[in-house]
Amino acid sequence: MAKHHVTATVNGDAVEFLCETDETLLDVLRNQLGLTGTKEGCATGDCGACSVTVDGCLVCSCLMLGVEANGKSIATIEGMAHGEELHPLQRKFLEHAALQCGVCTPGFLVAAKALLEKKPDPSETEVRYWLAGNLCRCTGYDKIVRAVLDAAAEMRGA
Repeated sequence: MAKHHVTATVNGDAVEFLCETDETLLDVLRNQLGLTGTKEGCATGDCGACSVTVDGCLVCSCLMLGVEANGKSIATIEGMAHGEELHPLQRKFLEHAALQCGVCTPGFLVAAKALLEKKPDPSETEVRYWLAGNLCRCTGYDKIVRAVLDAAAEMRGA
């Protein structure tokens, strides 16, 4: 089977890779680009652990083919922090103890960042609705929601 040449932008950097027609974006990110922060939870798009943004839209990378990334801009969890400086969402997840095993955390953070980029002052209901596609088996959701709301307030300067 012939591999496809793909060029894309990942976390602001131009990348090129070769992938099989049936290879998922998740597999490309993890196995070819070494970006292992994005996790595989279910491989069916049900858990949100593999959430990334593609051209600003939140997607499950297990449901997108690598070849579909050609010409696209992709943001993963690795692109959230600036060097050693954590994104406010990352800091608030730590402050609120909004994580335990960590499998779901990257997906929640990417999804929450996508929400706050679209709606800087979400209500608790809006946060819960937006994050409904991300599943967590360890923490329950209250600490996650509180962390997102706290980060939103900080980012707005409230």
